[in-house]
Amino acid sequence: MKQPGYLDVQRPVSPSRLKIACSNCNLRELCLPVGLSEGEMQQLDEISHLKRGYARGDYLYRSGDKFQSLYAIHSGSFKTQVLHEDGREQVTGFQMVGEIIGLDAISTEHHTCDAVALEDSEVCELPFDKLEALSREIPSLQRHLHKIMSREIVRDQGIMLLLGSMRAEERLAAFLLNLSQRFAARGLSPTQFQLRMSRREIGSYLGLKLETISRAFSHFQEDGLISVKVRSVEILDLPRLHSFVGK
Repeated sequence: MKQPGYLDVQRPVSPSRLKIACSNCNLRELCLPVGLSEGEMQQLDEISHLKRGYARGDYLYRSGDKFQSLYAIHSGSFKTQVLHEDGREQVTGFQMVGEIIGLDAISTEHHTCDAVALEDSEVCELPFDKLEALSREIPSLQRHLHKIMSREIVRDQGIMLLLGSMRAEERLAAFLLNLSQRFAARGLSPTQFQLRMSRREIGSYLGLKLETISRAFSHFQEDGLISVKVRSVEILDLPRLHSFVGK
């Protein structure tokens, strides 16, 4: 298992990858506002850059690190987690391509959680002081940043609802449906996808023990709702899965 901090585990990115800019990135509609002029996109290009890659288990940042940048996930995926006093890790979120992470540190100027790569991943770094200054010049960029922050608040409220009022199978159904919707938004299959996180990590996120989450997966498979092969999931009956969470 990798233990070193993120500063000494970054892997080099090929020169061709470094040439990718916001203006010609196929993820721009997911993580950046649409409708920016060519000049405004060029301004955004000038402050962002593709960082080196991260292997599975590498840290993008650690709890307590000084806040300097937001990160847009260009490829791969991450999890965020906090460490309890007794040493237990609590997963607080899973982030995928096109999503921005690091927002937890804006208020305190220090990160309040760890961000760990779930697979080989690359991120675009957006220095926050430069992004904030640019957003004052570009109102649509400022509105987009506010929307991202609002979305995080809504997501946190959703997690609280999940943990406070749902049974185990309802929690798993809501989790799978959330992934389905996020994959669909990226033009990927909403019914067939790979889980980059382990069942233990899913259980930690949903507030369930490993045995409970494994039982819920088995029940869904036995009932013909899903098909699971290692970490490959196929949703066989989307309407019935929606019925578990009243949607």
